[in-house]
Amino acid sequence: MNYAELKPADIANGEGVRVSLFVSGCRRRCKNCFNGVAWNFAYGNPFDEAAQERILDLLAPDYIAGLSLLGGDPFEPENQSALLPFLKKVRARYPHKSIWCYTGYTFSEGALAEPQANCEATRELISLLDVLIDGPFVEELKDIRLKFRGSSNQRVIDVKNTLASGKVVLYLK
Repeated sequence: MNYAELKPADIANGEGVRVSLFVSGCRRRCKNCFNGVAWNFAYGNPFDEAAQERILDLLAPDYIAGLSLLGGDPFEPENQSALLPFLKKVRARYPHKSIWCYTGYTFSEGALAEPQANCEATRELISLLDVLIDGPFVEELKDIRLKFRGSSNQRVIDVKNTLASGKVVLYLK
């Protein structure tokens, strides 16, 4: 997996000050996507051990609330296989920091509704998240007043409560 960008102190992509990792690779290619450069899976830098250790170090300060994953799309199957072991490290080292993830895929019944996005890592990857922003960006539904999302079709989902209840529980209404 490659990553397009790493923001060490981001306040736009989740609550609090966060470390944001923008992965490379997205097949959806939403019209007027804010990060079209990251559609290419080969774009950017390798997500190697050095990159992972840098992110883990950036998460250390108390003022960092957690990690946000964006893209491209973290839920492209190629990205899931690289992110799963990394998120396990994040959870082990920083159990009280939150993990937010943005995907153009739609969440449904503990997995992703689109079969092409589901792989052996999907359910476990989802279980490591606190908040999932799902759904493609739709230019015609763009609304700059929305918190943490670009278009009104996207949902901000409380993953832990959703998995516990078996139905989607919104984090933000």
